[in-house]
Amino acid sequence: MQYFDAVGRRKESVARVRLTPGTGKRIANNTTMKNYLQRETLEMIIEQPLNLVGLSEKVDIKVNVRGGGLSGQAGAIRHGVSRALVKYDEELKSELKKNGFLTRDSRMVERKKPGRPKARKKFQFSKR
Repeated sequence: MQYFDAVGRRKESVARVRLTPGTGKRIANNTTMKNYLQRETLEMIIEQPLNLVGLSEKVDIKVNVRGGGLSGQAGAIRHGVSRALVKYDEELKSELKKNGFLTRDSRMVERKKPGRPKARKKFQFSKR
């Protein structure tokens, strides 16, 4: 069977995506995508690149995703699905790139600084 592998990343999450021609099944970490993500908005995020190119019901997606929270994982899956679609059909690249699905969203949580309660928050100043 022919398949297309890709890796997607977002925040601390890494998603390994396998795209196969099929009927529209979605599996994440051996459960259904609906059970795994728990929110419709996150499911919509994953479907965006597929809906854009019109392959939503023509491909099956199997994902192993690790790290981060659900929102970061959904972003990582979307990135991986977009990269796999480019391997599936090279002509989809311009449309996916134009809509920003091939760009790795590099925004990360800022590190905590010493002498501060959080990354930027300061302790309350006391004059006396």
